[in-house]
Amino acid sequence: MFLDRRTGKRSHRMIEDLPEILSGPEFRTDSGLPLLVFNNSKVRKARLLGTSTDTGAQVEFLLLERVGPDGGSGPASLLPDPQTRTWKALVHRAKRRKPGSSYAFLDAGGAEVARADLSALPGNESGEGGIRLLTFDRAVDDDWLDRHGHVPLPPYIKREDAPSDADRYQTVYASVTGSAAAPTAGLHFTNELLDRIAAAGVESVFITLHVGLGTFLPVRSEEIKDHVMHEETYSVGEEQADKIEAAKAQGRKVVAIGTTSVRTLESAWNSGRLERGEFATSMFIYPGFKFNVVDALFTNFHTPESTLLMLVSAFTGREFALESYAEAVRESYRFFSYGDAMLAV
Repeated sequence: MFLDRRTGKRSHRMIEDLPEILSGPEFRTDSGLPLLVFNNSKVRKARLLGTSTDTGAQVEFLLLERVGPDGGSGPASLLPDPQTRTWKALVHRAKRRKPGSSYAFLDAGGAEVARADLSALPGNESGEGGIRLLTFDRAVDDDWLDRHGHVPLPPYIKREDAPSDADRYQTVYASVTGSAAAPTAGLHFTNELLDRIAAAGVESVFITLHVGLGTFLPVRSEEIKDHVMHEETYSVGEEQADKIEAAKAQGRKVVAIGTTSVRTLESAWNSGRLERGEFATSMFIYPGFKFNVVDALFTNFHTPESTLLMLVSAFTGREFALESYAEAVRESYRFFSYGDAMLAV
């Protein structure tokens, strides 16, 4: 679905039309063609199934981010650390899982490959939001997770992950491991499509935001402004920032591929420039937000009560967004991670 915010018009196109659309009059300015900004975060096999050493009950864990020696889990946790043993984790039915409980993790043959103790996150002793700390008896890095973890498919996909999901639930340009869920707008892009976009003269850059609870937890508070976003780490490189700043200075449109790219760009923008390096953001974008960087948004159709739908509403206008979603339902668009997409300019 192609949305034009200036005219209020909607049209129905195909993903394969993107090179033509992006080089067309809605995106071309006197200064040239737009700049696409992708999130190159790679999904790790962050879902683990543990067995309680006390009761034998099976418990599901979703590892979110590493916790450093000082207890922090900010940008420094992105650095490779072969001694990482403690992770912040989303625990199924967390309030039933008492701090001090222990869990064994088994391989496909039933042999124990790790054991871990559960503890409370400082300041969140009740496990609010399902968050606990999980400390393993050995280093748990991405190599270990590749061998023993599972692809963290969305919960509405009612099946176990299969070997093919390791590729299917991943963008073709994913290169920096760290997400607990895929930046799903990028799943529409094949290498062939990226080549056709480049051949049309449209430039692309890649930044990183590691998807965690901030992206996929729904809004539960009565008032939107009372919702607290969980921090997610992001990084913007020097070369990428230079190209984005140049596009803004020249008057070319910056097209964010996915809501995570939007949050990265708007979080990094400070006094007319992008901050370079690794940071953390808890930015919550909802109607009334002033966009400084993003001129167009490519994204999927999102779940009700999600921060993602609120971001789309902030960008397109709430009524236009809801009217467009209603039309998507009438036209049998597919929603969620493996669904169809919209492009708003």
